[in-house]
This record gives sequence, C-alpha cells and structure tokens, in this order.
Amino acid sequence: MPAAHFFAESPQSVGIDPGKLEALFQRAEREVRDGILPSAQIAVARCGKIAGMRTFGRVTYGGCEALATNETFYVVFSATKAITSAAAWLLIQEGKLLTDERVADIVPEFGTHGKDAITVEQLFTHTAGFPYAPFVPTEWPDRSKRLDRFRRWRLNWEPGTRFEYHATSSMWVIAEIIERRSGMEYRDFVRRRVAGPLGLSDLHVGLPPALHGRLADIVHAGTKPTPEELQAIGFPAIPEGEVTEDALQAFNQAPFREVGVPGGGGVMTAGDLALFYQALLADGRAYDGTQVWEPEMIRSARRVRSGDLTDPWFRKRANRGLGIIIAGDGDRTYRGFGHTGSALMFGHNGAGGQLAWGDPETGISLGYCTNGMDRHPVRQARRGVALSSLAADLAA
Repeated sequence: MPAAHFFAESPQSVGIDPGKLEALFQRAEREVRDGILPSAQIAVARCGKIAGMRTFGRVTYGGCEALATNETFYVVFSATKAITSAAAWLLIQEGKLLTDERVADIVPEFGTHGKDAITVEQLFTHTAGFPYAPFVPTEWPDRSKRLDRFRRWRLNWEPGTRFEYHATSSMWVIAEIIERRSGMEYRDFVRRRVAGPLGLSDLHVGLPPALHGRLADIVHAGTKPTPEELQAIGFPAIPEGEVTEDALQAFNQAPFREVGVPGGGGVMTAGDLALFYQALLADGRAYDGTQVWEPEMIRSARRVRSGDLTDPWFRKRANRGLGIIIAGDGDRTYRGFGHTGSALMFGHNGAGGQLAWGDPETGISLGYCTNGMDRHPVRQARRGVALSSLAADLAA
C-alpha cells in the first residue's frame, strides 16, 4: 500500500464526489460479491493523492488463503508496458535514445531476418512486425540465450505496414535497449529511476523473493464462451496467442515473478498504479516536486503515432503513443476506456481486466487489479467500461 502521505484527508479535499466514489466501489465489489472473481482492488487518485482505495474478497498467498487487503500485491500484466515504456522515456529525454534509431544499431544481434529495418518507435507502437516471436521469460537472465532468441526471431509482416499487438516480444527488446543505453539492469533502472523518485516503494518489475507472501495467486474464473456465442452478440473471436491460461498461471511460480517480464510482469497495488499516472498527469513531477519526466517528453509520449492503422480484430484505430494507448474518438471503449472520460485519456490495461489510466482533463487516475482471470471476455470488457466510466465522472 502506498505511504500514508499519499492519501487525501477526504475525497472532497481533492475534488472527488464521495457519493460517486462509493458507487464506484460498490461496482468494483459486485463480481467478488457474486462469486465471479476471488478478489479485486481499486484506487482513484487526484491532485497527487489517493482519494479512495478499497480491496474486496479473499486471496491465496502461496497456498494459504487469507482476506485480501490494501497491502495485497497483484500482477498487473500488460499495464506494465506503460511503466517499462516510461522508463525508456527517461533515456529519450536525456538524449541517450532516439525514437527513429534502428534497433539493430543498438542491439546488433537483433538485426537478422529482415529485422534490421525496425525502429525504436515501432517497438513502442506495435508496428514492428514480430508479434508472435517466442521468448521464455526464465531465459532472460542468461544473456547468451536472450541474444540467441533475438537472432532467431523472424518477421510476421513488413515493419511499419500494420498494427498488431505484440503481447511481450517488443518489450523484451526495449528492456535490452534500456540496459545497453543506461548501463544498468533494467529492473534496477525501473526501481531507481521510476519507483524510487515517485516514492512508490511497492512498485516492482521483478518481485524480490521476500515479498512473494504479499502477491495474490492467479486463478481463472467463469466459463469461456464458444465462438458461436460470441458471434451471436457481435464480439470477435480473438485468437488466444501467447496469453494462455498456462502463461498467466505461470506467475504463481517464483522464477516468473522474479524475472520481471517487461511487457507483463509488473507487481504492485492499485494505489501504486493510480499514483504512477498522477506523476504523468503532473507534467512528470513526483509527489515532492521532483521533475522525473520533462513536460515535453510527456506530451511527446502521448502523441498518437500509429496514424490510421487499425486493430485487426475490432477494426478500430489503434491510437498508440510511446507504449501507451490514447482514448481519442468515440471508439475509446474498444481501447479499454469508459464512456465519460476525455479524448486525452491515456493508459494501458492488462490481461484479466487490469485497468490503469489518467485523464488530463480532470486530473483523475484509476488503478484496478484482480487476481481472477475472467474467462468470459464480454463480461470482462463490460466490467472495465463500467468501472472506467464511473471513475472518470468522479469530479465533484
């Protein structure tokens, strides 16, 4: 749980309507109360403070069942991408990394099988062309195996010609770039240059063994609908890809928790997620006024760089910045946002229904976590839209 000084005296003191906040909490509790999800945790922040944070349900920590609390950690899966990306932004603003650089000029081992043309920006925007490149997380500490993976990867399509979500592949390369350009192991870089300055001691990409007793075990919930059932309600049957049940359950194992998968292995509380976005909303300033990111870097990262490229499943514009998603037009709900926020909202959700975003128009940010991986994508999507819509409308 974030330090006490991060909590507002009251919701009203940071301009949040307490009645609306309570309605948000009740909505977040609903699936737990109905027995669909084992637990959920939610936090809303504004003006650099947490206006409210609640945790519901019970969890299992390494086989021992207990009540979930605000101290409970969750794997935030792809919401991690914004954090790893924001770490790389620090190198960009310091002039140590350029978005138009060829990746192969930084990581020569990567420049095989046509990958030599890929730019750094294309890694962030999921336009690099290798969305299905395989990587075994536990191989990361072995540098020779890591680089051999990079060498063997092949393109699925020509870089820059389309958008297709790279679930983990491109972020492994960004982590490698962070290490080469910073001279620091990327997990340490995130701790020292992001979590530390922001005062978020519970934000981890790579969880130390001593803290595993606070991390909720992943469980799968509900029944997966058939393709026919999805078709009947107009929801596309999205291929599972590498985000399988086994892959998600792997985070119950110590080696996977400790590696710190840069595209999906972040561990923290919902409060830490909400406060991370508060710093981005404050033009890159930490709670004590420390300038972590320069305002121009934040504006640059939030600029849509994917042009008119569309998501292949929903046929909606991708709206990708530097490792984050921008809400944009009326199709924002397909991008993981609600109905009531502004077009400037930005963030990144995660597998199982994790939510994380900030809205520059209202200054509100949201973090929502659960250890219950809902097998029904429509129910999960509707839950996310409902929570985001309620949260974005909390200003008093």
